[in-house]
Amino acid sequence: MEAFSDGVLAIIITIMVLEFKVPDEHTWSSLVDLVPKFLSYAVSFIYVGIYWNNHHHLLHTVHIQ
Repeated sequence: MEAFSDGVLAIIITIMVLEFKVPDEHTWSSLVDLVPKFLSYAVSFIYVGIYWNNHHHLLHTVHIQ
């Protein structure tokens, strides 16, 4: 179960990265336009990472008899 959930969360993070599009222009202003998307990705990545870490520790505390 742990390996499955690790795989699912890794796929979620990978799909989040695929939302980044290459800017049409090669200027600094086109990169500045991507800052809100990058910040939302960073916050989402941290949130999913915290969820992943908590889930990992939860599964290590559960003992199946």
